Amino acid sequence: MNKDSSLLSVHNLHVFFKTDDSEFEAIKGISFNIEKNQTVALVGESGSGKSVTSLATMGLLPKKQARISIDSKILFEGENLLSLSTKALREKCGKEIAMIFQDPMSSLNPVFKIGKQISEILQIHTNLKNQQIKSKVISLLKEVGLPNPEEKYHAYPNQLSGGQQQRVMIAMAIACEPKLLIADEPTTALDVTIQKQIIELLESIRKRRKMSILFITHDLTLVSEIADQVIVMRYGIIREQGSAQNVLTQPQDIYTKALLNCRPRLDVRPYRLPVTADFMDEASEVTQPFNDIHQAPERKRGLQGDEPIILEVKNLSKYFYTRKGLFKRNTFTAVKNASFKLAKGKTLGLVGESGSGKTTIGLLLMRLHQANSGEIFIDGQDILKLSDRDFNAYQRKIQIIFQNPYASLNPRFTIGQILLEPMQIHHIGKDDTERKSIALNLLQRVSLPESAFYKYPHEFSGGQRQRIAIARCLTLKPEIIICDESVSALDVSVQAQVLNLLQELQDEYGLSYIFISHDLSVVKYISDQVMVMHHGDIVEIANSDDLYKHPQHPYTQKLLEAIPKDF
Repeated sequence: MNKDSSLLSVHNLHVFFKTDDSEFEAIKGISFNIEKNQTVALVGESGSGKSVTSLATMGLLPKKQARISIDSKILFEGENLLSLSTKALREKCGKEIAMIFQDPMSSLNPVFKIGKQISEILQIHTNLKNQQIKSKVISLLKEVGLPNPEEKYHAYPNQLSGGQQQRVMIAMAIACEPKLLIADEPTTALDVTIQKQIIELLESIRKRRKMSILFITHDLTLVSEIADQVIVMRYGIIREQGSAQNVLTQPQDIYTKALLNCRPRLDVRPYRLPVTADFMDEASEVTQPFNDIHQAPERKRGLQGDEPIILEVKNLSKYFYTRKGLFKRNTFTAVKNASFKLAKGKTLGLVGESGSGKTTIGLLLMRLHQANSGEIFIDGQDILKLSDRDFNAYQRKIQIIFQNPYASLNPRFTIGQILLEPMQIHHIGKDDTERKSIALNLLQRVSLPESAFYKYPHEFSGGQRQRIAIARCLTLKPEIIICDESVSALDVSVQAQVLNLLQELQDEYGLSYIFISHDLSVVKYISDQVMVMHHGDIVEIANSDDLYKHPQHPYTQKLLEAIPKDF
């Protein structure tokens, strides 16, 4: 590479974190360059060191817990960021290097309006007057594509959708016209159409402002859409780097090949998705040769029309109300006259953008929201007409796996307590000894060791926690499981493991799934039928193969066109 054109050069970066009695080396001597006016994608699973690398660049690592080796260098336009004073680094990182963090809801202050939060950056790093700052902020909100920017200037974060919040984060990041923008998982958990809009927005801003982007992601399908160069990391080392074209179409490293093979594809549906462990062990040695996924036997999906129906929903509606002034209120229709059926042992995929009503339907089926009208039949019984006491018997039949395994498990309970509690409430097992035996068998079924029974949720990774959430559902021996974005935030290999587990459980126990997701490739892989929602309406229901090959509704066509293209 031409050294004169390098905007950022990382040389021999070592980062250590202190543990109780030793140090853990998180980054193990990595080196890479980012050229001017270039997008570099940093790819890898959780724990690979992607975010630690970006935080080291921004000087945001906790000083008491983290240590950077003295022979490491991070050069920005030839100046070593690691040797700058805190004040100098703060000024440079606020103005010339900016960062978009992964979760806009935790990055935006909920008690301050959007305009104030962006204005604060301009107040610190520019000499603009108040009225000039306001005009600049509104101009930024317009540049990132927010509708009614003058109105959004006075809005609070909770009044914006996830995609709009991410646009605000981008506006904050580009406010001082940085030369380098670090985007840490900026599209994780966003709908496919919003994801495409954010990618196109970042690319247009990069070209217009002639800046560089370090794009951090675990989603390989996005890389081909935005990156010039790709760096693949695992366990703190760089496994492979090169042009996006070469890395994605002709990968040299076994780990890169494994990652590319783990993701669900639209053109094939194998009985089991490959995972990285199929190709390599923890020492990164090949354990078996790569097999062409096209040669694997495919799983047939779809409904013939004569399958027994386990769940039927008729004309289900849900409205939410917001207060407008002292005496008026606005009505928002979340779900409008929804009608559909779920066959025994089959999977109904549910797709649509944020706000389309997907999660609301799941919560209505669980009676966690009260429906305004409609009927929900399980075994011929309308569960909406049941008293809370009578509904308890039906709670065992239908369970839900929530999106965030970090929030859905009680951090004060051991895994054993988490698994025993629903069995105790519903009187499953004659005593705690029998319940413990059931719990241990379920842990084994979801590929977790017996020792997990005595541990707490914080001792497990995200994928392991999602397995625990699945085991908790299975304690009640349900017939229907609602999976609400249950694999959306997982790494591609962990996602494949969870999808394989769900499929195995369905084959073994005849479970029926309602699978809610924004990832259309995952929905295509696991679903027999797909239901598309838009602004509370069901606009299309069809067998998964038919819907993906011949979408009928314009909105379905729009969703499918937004899927990142295979490389």
